Amino acid sequence: MTEHRRFSDSRLVVASHNLGKVREIGELLAQFSIDVVSAGDLDLPEPEETGLTFEANAELKALAAATTANLPALADDSGLSVVALNGDPGIYSARWGGPGKDFNLAMKRAHEKLSSLDSTDRSAEFVCVLTLAWPDGHVETFRGTVQGDIVWPPKGDRGFGYDPIFQAKGMQRTFAEIDPAEKHAMSHRADAFNQLVDACFG
Repeated sequence: MTEHRRFSDSRLVVASHNLGKVREIGELLAQFSIDVVSAGDLDLPEPEETGLTFEANAELKALAAATTANLPALADDSGLSVVALNGDPGIYSARWGGPGKDFNLAMKRAHEKLSSLDSTDRSAEFVCVLTLAWPDGHVETFRGTVQGDIVWPPKGDRGFGYDPIFQAKGMQRTFAEIDPAEKHAMSHRADAFNQLVDACFG
């Protein structure tokens, strides 16, 4: 059984400039007495995501923030993986939105690529990898997933990213249509976060 490092600090950096991710992670951390600050709050630079996996990019971002801020840092690398598109957009999920990370553009691109195929398979999964890093270079990394299907047109104005076109298995509404608390109970980020809590905060 792997020995995990316990989190015992009073302050934590959320290593993201994505306000939606920062908000969701902040809400998930609200149950703990931790002073949560974002990379944006501290004017930390965004490192180039050169990894070829969600894990590599999450660790890269967490370590960059932890060493620069000299504080523990939590980074998220997440994306949409569509079966009929051979796992795309995957780690390039944000980049499908162009330089401005416009997710309306990204969702349209995903829809157009699916529409051009003979396949009617619309199954997909959201993946979230969370890495908690310390300034000394130690990392703890956890992967969460949720299965679902791509729907069109986009529905709902809650959530962020690809949420308006993702409908989890067994649900009739997209992630952008459900209450945030409901999403937190079963999302890919919640799955990874629960593993993190059990290992490092429990």
